[in-house]
Amino acid sequence: MSQKGILPAGAGNGQVYPPPMASHEKIVNDPNLFRECLKNFHSVLGSKFTIPVIGGKDLDLYVLYVEVTKRGGFDKVVTEKKWREVSAVFQFSPTTTSASYALRKHYFTLLHRFEQVYFFKHDVPLIDKSPGSMCFQAEGTIDAKFDSGYLVSLKMGSQVLNGVLYHPHQPASPSSSSNLAAQTCNAIVPYNPPPHHHSGRRNRRRGGDPNRPKPNRSGYNFFFAEKHSKLKSLYPHREREFTKMIGESWNNLSPEEKTVYKNYGVQDKERYQKELKEYKERMMTTSSY
Repeated sequence: MSQKGILPAGAGNGQVYPPPMASHEKIVNDPNLFRECLKNFHSVLGSKFTIPVIGGKDLDLYVLYVEVTKRGGFDKVVTEKKWREVSAVFQFSPTTTSASYALRKHYFTLLHRFEQVYFFKHDVPLIDKSPGSMCFQAEGTIDAKFDSGYLVSLKMGSQVLNGVLYHPHQPASPSSSSNLAAQTCNAIVPYNPPPHHHSGRRNRRRGGDPNRPKPNRSGYNFFFAEKHSKLKSLYPHREREFTKMIGESWNNLSPEEKTVYKNYGVQDKERYQKELKEYKERMMTTSSY
């Protein structure tokens, strides 16, 4: 097991996502074929597939896929800040707020992996869920929450590995300190935590009381982890460039998009302050005996 992250069991055996049922050119010209291919794609993966609702209406995933791919795909639309342009195609009601962000979120959840296979023709690693496959369990803790999942730390033997758990089956709070039993079958995506300038504070915690609350993360930390996991799967041999790429992506976010991540940071800071207060109160109570 590499110390750089958690690799899905079986990923090294050449297993990939199901091959496309039709070409990209065919599905963008046939809405029914597109929907058939998309449903089959999620069915094979065993992933949850529901039609999102925005502004009281079902989102047309076909139109969303066509508009994003004709602009170069998800990453290019993000980099070039074209989500509002895509949103304008749907002609949402003026009362529909954050439509651009909602489209981006739903595309990432329901269409991004589909795009990699059908539009970019990438062979993306896939876990084998068949009987006898090398699925395994790992125990760890939930470090923080972001929109698409959780940042987790897993203990494998003597190693503690960091990862991103996407779409867990059961909700859990960012402050959860209980053990997390996670099936690593198509759920854990590796990431390297971003460098922290406050390493002294983190090292003091690791070498001190293990019950001391984990320091809060900034909005950028959440963005970094989410973006890093995606870049890792797309460009596994360009890891040295990730920090610069992520920094540029952050600078290219609209104020509205940055606010989403900053809110995660604010919530995590509130979590840390609350837990730290409770921790200090416990320490004072203990020392009084």
